Amino acid sequence: MNPNILLVPILAPLAAGAAALVLPKGLKWAREALAVAASLLALAYAWAVFSAGGDGLRLFVPWTSFGINFDLYARHFPRFILLAASGFSFLLALYSASFMHQAWRSREYFAYFLITAGLANGAILANNFVLLLFFWEALLVTLYGMITLGHRGAHITATKALVISGLADFCLILGIVFAWTLSGTMTMSEVRLEPVGLGAAAFILMGIGAMAKAGAMPFHTWIPDAAVDAPLPFMAFLPAALEKLLGIYLLGRISLELFRVEMNGAMSLFLMTVGALTIVLAVLMALVQKDYKKLLSFHAISQVGYMILGIGTGTLVGVAGGIFHMLNHAMYKCTLFLTGGSVERQAGTTDLKKLGGLGRTMPVTAACFWVAAFSISGVPLFNGFVSKEMVFHGAAETGLLIFPIAAWIGAIFTFASFLKLGHSTYLGKPNAETPVKDARDPGWAMQVPMIVIAAGCVLFGLYSKLPLQHLIAPIFHGNAIAAEAGHGGLEFWHHYHGFAVFSVIAGISIGCLVVAFLLHRYGVKKAGGKAYLASEPVHNLPVLHTLYDLAEARVFDIYEWLVGKLLRGGAWVVWKAVDRGIDALYEHVMTFAGRVSIGVLREYHNGLLANYLSWVVGGFALLAVYLAAVAR
Repeated sequence: MNPNILLVPILAPLAAGAAALVLPKGLKWAREALAVAASLLALAYAWAVFSAGGDGLRLFVPWTSFGINFDLYARHFPRFILLAASGFSFLLALYSASFMHQAWRSREYFAYFLITAGLANGAILANNFVLLLFFWEALLVTLYGMITLGHRGAHITATKALVISGLADFCLILGIVFAWTLSGTMTMSEVRLEPVGLGAAAFILMGIGAMAKAGAMPFHTWIPDAAVDAPLPFMAFLPAALEKLLGIYLLGRISLELFRVEMNGAMSLFLMTVGALTIVLAVLMALVQKDYKKLLSFHAISQVGYMILGIGTGTLVGVAGGIFHMLNHAMYKCTLFLTGGSVERQAGTTDLKKLGGLGRTMPVTAACFWVAAFSISGVPLFNGFVSKEMVFHGAAETGLLIFPIAAWIGAIFTFASFLKLGHSTYLGKPNAETPVKDARDPGWAMQVPMIVIAAGCVLFGLYSKLPLQHLIAPIFHGNAIAAEAGHGGLEFWHHYHGFAVFSVIAGISIGCLVVAFLLHRYGVKKAGGKAYLASEPVHNLPVLHTLYDLAEARVFDIYEWLVGKLLRGGAWVVWKAVDRGIDALYEHVMTFAGRVSIGVLREYHNGLLANYLSWVVGGFALLAVYLAAVAR
């Protein structure tokens, strides 16, 4: 197969994005049709690349010196992610065609959407560090632009996202410099390093860049703000799907290819700690939210923790589970945000206090929501159950119980959160405060993406062998992790497929779901039947209540520390030390020196000619001595 086809998934969306900006405004549905067509073309070529098989396709063009080349390499892992990213892009282009039609600045939205898809595909296929950084950093521009499209004040959140992501990307760049220094090559497929010494610094820095792209703590704080300020399809596209795929994909490559993460080694503990903290802290924040989109945004962060925890275990089942969970998360989280968009569009609000009973009038949206909610909660027969159980097993294999316990705590509060969200929105009687009294399911263009992805959640749950065998297992072909586990990369799924239903760990996980259900019932009863207040018993716990108040005050927000504390503190120091110092120099030192000088001149400038004559004679004498000394 001609390797030039690797350019199509990149160039087609980029060209269509540029065209979307210049199409005349009078052409109705032109940009929407262009976005759907370009995304479909990219998907078709992504499928062709995925179907190529073998060792993959590679397009190599020498660029310049220092090993900087245009190098695209589609082995199994990148072509699997390329297919997933292109599939989500197509479905979200179809959804956006209806949701964003004639919306404010819709021309820019479709341009940013398509350019983002092209850049993401380029980052997936890049096999040269510099080429990767080109696509990776360009995504910051479209990230900023898409957030600003929400409303006129959204540039504040866009700036926050740019600063936080830019800081993490600086870490990625520095880590790449270290990796290049150690390996002597910019070609990613040729890098094989040990995570010790400078290699450990390279791993951590590159890992920070990858995890921040996926939305891990503490680089997450722009996501809940974007859920409120950015257009809803943006949340389903970037934070929920595309950036999770990109971030975890890169973390997977760093951990499986560029470096070797050993179970319970230093790098393993680093990743598992970040994963566990992200799971627990983000899900506790999600639990108490009373806005549909904001609750989903915190869960988008929490679920990243499972992926990082799984990869960090260094075990075959854990790493495979983390990568499988990446795919599952993109599916169910995308569906959840699309249901949120339908509710916002049809009912006029995402405030849980003003919603209720929509399951009767929006049955398709409600059904898609519950499928995705059961999936993210790890309910058996849905895709999230299998991938979570794999992560639980991998964490348990490490022998460090704190990590599976953290994951189980996350499972309890995840299900409790979605029981609260679903109960508040779709169950019960219609709410008199709902702005649109007779909300109905949206049109087919918004329904089809929800239905297709929700069906995928069921398919990958009932037939998990399908993605495990054809998508996940080939990643480990010939990999050291699979070899140490005693399985070939293509056979490991035979060993683990079906384990989830019969294991003790699965029993504990199902017990967590029961606890979550009882917790929700107790909360609703305490709140007098108001489901949106079901989390208040947890919210009002003595220590947690204080922590929640601090979190709401943004005390733990890294952006507030960088901008609110560090930069403002630095500005205060500069103002005191430099600005006030210069003023003090002119106002006090210079004036004092002037007064002293004037006093001396007044003392000796007394009008006596004899004094003036003696100064002249003395001056000539000193000049003569100087000239005589120079002449020698």
